[in-house]
Amino acid sequence: MKRTLYLKLLIGYVAFGILGFFTIATFTSRLSLNYIERDTASNLYRESTLLASNYASNYYRGTMTLEDLTSHFHAVSTYLDAEIWVINKDGHVLIHSGEKLDSDVINDFDITAFGTSYYQTGTFFDTFSQETLSVFSPITINYKVHGYVMIHKPVQDLIALKDGFINISYMTLAIIFLCAFVVLGLFTYTVYIPIRKITRAAKDYSEGNFDTQINIHTNDEIGYLAASLNYMATELSTLEEDQRKFIANVSHDFRSPLTSIKGYVEAIMDGTIPHEMQDKYLNIILFETERLNKLTQSMLELNKYGVKGTMLDISSFDINNTIKLVVQSFEGICQEKKISFELILTGQTSFVNADMSKIQQVLYNLIDNAVKFSHPDSVITIETTEKNEKVFISVKDSGIGIPKDSIKKIWERFYKTDLSRGKDKRGTGLGLAIVKEIISVHNENINVISTEGVGTEFIFTLPLSQEG
Repeated sequence: MKRTLYLKLLIGYVAFGILGFFTIATFTSRLSLNYIERDTASNLYRESTLLASNYASNYYRGTMTLEDLTSHFHAVSTYLDAEIWVINKDGHVLIHSGEKLDSDVINDFDITAFGTSYYQTGTFFDTFSQETLSVFSPITINYKVHGYVMIHKPVQDLIALKDGFINISYMTLAIIFLCAFVVLGLFTYTVYIPIRKITRAAKDYSEGNFDTQINIHTNDEIGYLAASLNYMATELSTLEEDQRKFIANVSHDFRSPLTSIKGYVEAIMDGTIPHEMQDKYLNIILFETERLNKLTQSMLELNKYGVKGTMLDISSFDINNTIKLVVQSFEGICQEKKISFELILTGQTSFVNADMSKIQQVLYNLIDNAVKFSHPDSVITIETTEKNEKVFISVKDSGIGIPKDSIKKIWERFYKTDLSRGKDKRGTGLGLAIVKEIISVHNENINVISTEGVGTEFIFTLPLSQEG
């Protein structure tokens, strides 16, 4: 199984780290330096303006000596860690707080080189050997500019400050990367590993191995998916077992009559059965043939109900009259076994909404079962009761009953209880399965109450019709 999903996660994780590193090294580094440069220039401009208006102007007015001005500028220079100059309009440096200059005159000095800004970066007319941030404020007396206070700070100091911030950013990125690794680990444990288990189980299911169970019990979508797949596997396994049983039952029920037919035909053909006895065995062959035909018809009927959307010819009809008609078809066999019917029907008529032909088949199958398993000289009771917009139809016999452990199995195809096998010679084991399917497609219910040795009662419901 290819592990493409986890590989994509790892590639995404590594790509996140690499892109984060390059973003900080380029984009964040440049933005940080620009911000520090603007902020430092703004602070230095405030200081230069204060020095120009409060101190340098006093010097030009003659109220402060050059020594006092120089001493004060040196103190401020130390505090700002920058050089402070006083320069006149011609480029002569009157005061400077830094190291001694090679020349007190700045060649090609032109304050208009600053443009509309109050600061610039560069070598300040080739005065410095390294790039420097230079800020100026004019010394104005009576609206006339006499000179400028200049503050110079090496750009290298700003870069060092920027590098400090960038190092913090790298540390933050490393912590985020570590947190992402923890998240990746949690994702692997809570999502990827369960998905691998589900994928592995799904592969087993596709190969027909439904014994694999997905051991995931989380209360989320993945846990719900695992539980659904486990349930699906159980149902498929049950279905596969049912299919095997179905084939085995069909094979058994077809093999028995076919073996009898083949044996009797061969015996007639080779003369083993004398001519005067052939009619007897031909009748047995006819009986077995009819049994096979009935089994085939029942299977086709049951298969039809197994298809979703079974068409029903719903109509309103009198269930009481339908019961009477079905009962009449059993008069012959009931006379032989001395079985009588007791009809307890609600009212003269009781109309229901259902498929009349299919309900007739339900009644026929239930009454046929009751007749087969009833003792001679017994009574079969058929009763209808109206309640809560429903008609309850009951078919009750006093026959051999159904064992307790077989109650839930009687609806299965081909199922026969051990007690019924000796009596139900003609049965296919499909009658009750057909009954269950017909009632189900009507969206109604059927129940059974039975006590072994006492009798059995089947009760099903049909919707009451308002037309009656």
